[in-house]
Amino acid sequence: MTSELFSPLLLRSGQVLANRIAKAAMEENMAGDGQLPDERILTLYRRWAAGGAGLLITGNVMVHAEALTAPSGIVLDERSPLKPFAEWAKAAKSGGAAVWMQINHPGRQVASDMPGVVWGPSDIGVSLGRHSGRFGRPTAMTPRQIDDTVTRFAVTAHRAERAGFDGVEIHAAHGYLLSQFLSLLVNRRTDRWGGPLGNRARLLFDVVRAIRGVVPPSFAVAVKLNSADFQRGGFDADDARQVIGMLEPLGVDLVELSGDSYESPAMTGRPADDSTRAREAYFLDLATDLVVTSALPLMLTGGIPRRVTAERVLHNGVALVGMGTALAVTPDLPERWRNHREADRLMEPVTWSDKALASAASMAQVRHQMRRLARGRRTGFGTSPALALMSERRKQRLALRRYRAWLTATRRTEST
Repeated sequence: MTSELFSPLLLRSGQVLANRIAKAAMEENMAGDGQLPDERILTLYRRWAAGGAGLLITGNVMVHAEALTAPSGIVLDERSPLKPFAEWAKAAKSGGAAVWMQINHPGRQVASDMPGVVWGPSDIGVSLGRHSGRFGRPTAMTPRQIDDTVTRFAVTAHRAERAGFDGVEIHAAHGYLLSQFLSLLVNRRTDRWGGPLGNRARLLFDVVRAIRGVVPPSFAVAVKLNSADFQRGGFDADDARQVIGMLEPLGVDLVELSGDSYESPAMTGRPADDSTRAREAYFLDLATDLVVTSALPLMLTGGIPRRVTAERVLHNGVALVGMGTALAVTPDLPERWRNHREADRLMEPVTWSDKALASAASMAQVRHQMRRLARGRRTGFGTSPALALMSERRKQRLALRRYRAWLTATRRTEST
């Protein structure tokens, strides 16, 4: 099985990945001035580039400057200078891996203190109990706003290709905008974007078609999709199976399977639904079922810290193994596996009873490790989840002030 882990993967675009290990997207929250990548991002991706993965997928890049998942998010739109992104692509490709940019729109998952817009398929807000006020109240998108969003995705993909990226991954999971349209729990529309699954998937399909229309055939286009969102009445494995089938004729190279959302944070190891279990390869059972009918190669992400787990994923028919937290802690883990070594230490899950806070603390710990790597340091385990969370919130408050000033200046420029 080791040879399979390090065997190449040919995609329908003609792109060849050197092996079956991918660095999955993790939201770095490291935008520099102008919501652009800076030297920290370049240093971080050079570390991963030297680590031996066949594919590096960036943390989500925003297609709409007025809709960010966090104030320190990176934006690539029609006004963004391309040079910083070209430098990012070059750094990420320095070790021979392919590099794809994950592109995203948060929809309703925008913090309530953020400027800009909070959109959704319907006006249903994020439900997090006593934490619900952390997110803004969404307004239902108009047809014009939906069409403009399709255009924004295509513009970002086209500019990513010009900057030297090898592909894009369209984020349609984790409760973000495209995932919101797919879910009956969030999408209550009665027009052509609501109701039957084909209508709810229309926005995703239009985004794929628009991107394929502006990039060359050799440029990879992937989709990140929830295998299930673990909410009763929400997007489930049968929905995922149907969407994958409908994506196949649209020129998609790969579908990455993940799961969860802010409302059901399964990937933290503390799933909200008691029917899921905190274990390695969280979504493997669902992925194994979907492999049977999928005409597209599948990538599985979530809880894969050891080589034996990665090999088990491939043995079940999945084409590509995606790792996030494991590579934030041990950036050279693929090279270690090649040499029959494992990580020196794994990150412990945050098991607080408040699952929303546990999820936030878990993500803060991962970002703490990425920032150490971005400063050229080794990862370390001396920071508690509570301290990491407090530090993250302090950094985000500073980033929010910078983002507000930048967005105000951008609007002023556009109006003159």
